[in-house]
Amino acid sequence: MRAVHFAQPGFVHPRRLRVAVLCGGESHEREISLQSGSAVASALRARGHEVVCLDPALTPPEAAHFRDVDVAFLALHGRKGEDGEIQSLLDRMNVLYTGSGVEASRLAFSKSASKERLFQRGVPTPPYVLVHESDDPTRAIELALRIGFPLVVKPDAQGSSLGISIVHSANALPEALRKCFRYDTFGLLEQAIPGTEWTVGLLDDEPFPLIQIETQREFFDFTAKYEDDSTVYRFDFAMSEHVVSSIIETGQSAARAIDTKGLARVDLRLDGRGRPWVLEVNTIPGLTEHSLIPKAAAHSGVSLGELCERSIERCLTAATARRAPLRGPHRAKAWRPEPKRA
Repeated sequence: MRAVHFAQPGFVHPRRLRVAVLCGGESHEREISLQSGSAVASALRARGHEVVCLDPALTPPEAAHFRDVDVAFLALHGRKGEDGEIQSLLDRMNVLYTGSGVEASRLAFSKSASKERLFQRGVPTPPYVLVHESDDPTRAIELALRIGFPLVVKPDAQGSSLGISIVHSANALPEALRKCFRYDTFGLLEQAIPGTEWTVGLLDDEPFPLIQIETQREFFDFTAKYEDDSTVYRFDFAMSEHVVSSIIETGQSAARAIDTKGLARVDLRLDGRGRPWVLEVNTIPGLTEHSLIPKAAAHSGVSLGELCERSIERCLTAATARRAPLRGPHRAKAWRPEPKRA
């Protein structure tokens, strides 16, 4: 079977950069974000770059913090990180940052909004209904019966599989909703897709090696992601190249529908008939030692430091292509190519 590689390894950034790594924050994913930020900072320092870490929960970002910074590397997961809020602030301060812009971030962070976009673009995603914490139990059951059991209950705006349950009967629904509403006032009741778990990592539109995830737990939950060493990540699959290609192409289609930039990850299920279904699109995927994109990059021979450099370089290239106003607190002039000498 033909292996899929997003790019050849060996990229070396031509100069030393000063990078502000934003991590931590106030969301339920704070600890994971701190781990991602620490991993990114260490990897970039090992590549010779100057790195400062900024935790918005401790130091509110202001223009002064970015005066001598070339670029902000976003490792903020959850609210105020992936939902477009920090991107909007950095835009107002004319600070270059990695990853997706404001609108794509807002869209991807709401599972219901992103699913509606996927429906519009013809990207397969499981049917769902939206439920609110104020809905009475009878209303919740009526909504659940529209989808049918088993179904998945998940917060509309939350990551790391927090607040998610698989529900097999109406009796288990109230407890699953209580768990969901700890993290958001809106939840999704989504059709469960029996099958296998997959993830497609992307750098812009270029796919990383596809990963199949196997866990002994009921699904790839928070424990399976970050704590369970028995979780298996497979890069070789006993299936046709056509099916493998369809998973990758569906992931790419989902990212295009949302208009993601830089690093992104699309999580999918493959049903028993070999059809992929998009579960969600992540615009700031984890970069911890347990995270999926670093595993996929390493499988291609690309280190985390090189991966972070490439993400920064895509940010630079996109800013140059847009001919954005290169003013403000960051040292944007350093990105301009020097004139050729005669």
